[in-house]
Amino acid sequence: MILVTGGAGFIGSVLVKELNNLGREDILIVDRLESDDKWKNLRSLKFITYIHADELFELEDDLWDQIDSIYHMGACSATTERNMDYLWVNNVEYSQNLYNIATSRNIPIAYASSAATYGDGELGYSDDHDKIDHYRPLNGYGYSKQVVDQWILRRESKPDYWYGIKFFNVFGPNEYHKGDMRSLVHKAYGQINDTGKVKLFKSHRDDFKDGEQLRDFVYVKDVVRGMIMLMDQKVPGSSGIYNMGTGQCRSFLDLMRATFKAMGKNENIEFIDMPESIRNQYQYYTQAEMSKFKKVFPEFQFTSLEEAVNDYVTQYLMTNNEYH
Repeated sequence: MILVTGGAGFIGSVLVKELNNLGREDILIVDRLESDDKWKNLRSLKFITYIHADELFELEDDLWDQIDSIYHMGACSATTERNMDYLWVNNVEYSQNLYNIATSRNIPIAYASSAATYGDGELGYSDDHDKIDHYRPLNGYGYSKQVVDQWILRRESKPDYWYGIKFFNVFGPNEYHKGDMRSLVHKAYGQINDTGKVKLFKSHRDDFKDGEQLRDFVYVKDVVRGMIMLMDQKVPGSSGIYNMGTGQCRSFLDLMRATFKAMGKNENIEFIDMPESIRNQYQYYTQAEMSKFKKVFPEFQFTSLEEAVNDYVTQYLMTNNEYH
């Protein structure tokens, strides 16, 4: 069986659906459904049962004995969360407890880290283990992810196969429930339909023009494909922390132009001031260093920004479809 935490969430639900497409339905989904609409992501998925996240560590030993892999996608993913005690319990301690189980039972595990661990990017975006301690995240969310990375790297005992996945700017179907944490493609689609235009933050740095802030935008379909390949192929010596981006940064203007084009609309972009509350935590540039992943899977191809946005807009947003 496969255990997927955060299985009703954005990346988790797309991951489960892709596992279904590969013939795996022996899946345990762990999450906290609460009162938002992410339960809708479960409707097209095939799985054995749903387990509330607070009850995971109460499972009987015979059930753990049947689990052959763990994808730990569940956590607080809000980069704006300020309650560090909450982040510590949900992102740090929960991950440590699950990793300890994976280690004691030698269950392969992939867990969600984040590009937010890299801070302002001045020290680069390398997933080299020797550089992890030098990064300084800009927010509590990024720090909670870095703490787990550092904790795992210091441990002498690990599963034979383990992978920490540093997600860059992931976008795609099944993210509608994420509120302010939705991708700009999803937000823009709504803005364009409602007002005919998109609002982007102005640049507050002299070295970046308005709309030319850069991100490594990566399609969620590519992200889950990469994770599954790591876990399924179990290449000897491949365990470790991996960036998951395209390795090619693009501007927010590029992203919006692709969105307008996919919608068949004329470009109409308005620049607005960035809120003071986030100016000192804002990343102007991210680009994944992908050499480690490419060394393991040299033939892996990421979808281009334009192709990914077109697929997302035309096949999901315009048709109101879940990932299929």
